[in-house]
Amino acid sequence: MTKTKWAVDTAHSSIDFAIRHMMVSKVKGTFHDFEATIDANPEDLTDATIEFTVAVNSVDTRNNDRDNHLRSADFFDVEHHPKMTFKATKIEKKSPGEYVITGDMTIRGTTQPETFTVTYEGSGKDPWGNEKVGFEVHGAISRSEYGLRWNQALETGGVLVADQVQITLDIQAAKA
Repeated sequence: MTKTKWAVDTAHSSIDFAIRHMMVSKVKGTFHDFEATIDANPEDLTDATIEFTVAVNSVDTRNNDRDNHLRSADFFDVEHHPKMTFKATKIEKKSPGEYVITGDMTIRGTTQPETFTVTYEGSGKDPWGNEKVGFEVHGAISRSEYGLRWNQALETGGVLVADQVQITLDIQAAKA
């Protein structure tokens, strides 16, 4: 397969996160509004161009009060920083279909290098003849490195919200 432009099918893709809450459980959420530019040979991502843009206002943790707090200046500050971005800068093949992608992530006006593992899930044609590919992405970031430092100490020790955020993407894309 040659290097091709791929359009992310947002109806069949997701950007999800999980973070420890009160040191005893996890809160999970998703971002509904995102887009991506992918120019790649899905069977060999080493020379791919990959960029994601996420509208942080689209955060959804299934709790409106929490979502509004995440949109506030305590966290994402969507009024001044409406977008979160990621642009791949280095892609290494670890084994067939397995990659490590490093890139520049920008959240709240701060850019940091981040690394994610990517698995090529395969390709096929849908019933209408459109060529599709799938990827699964995993990684973690430190929210405090992006200025998302709001927290509260717990009476029993520890903090209300952990620093490490687990990130998972399930991506389906169609040949553009």
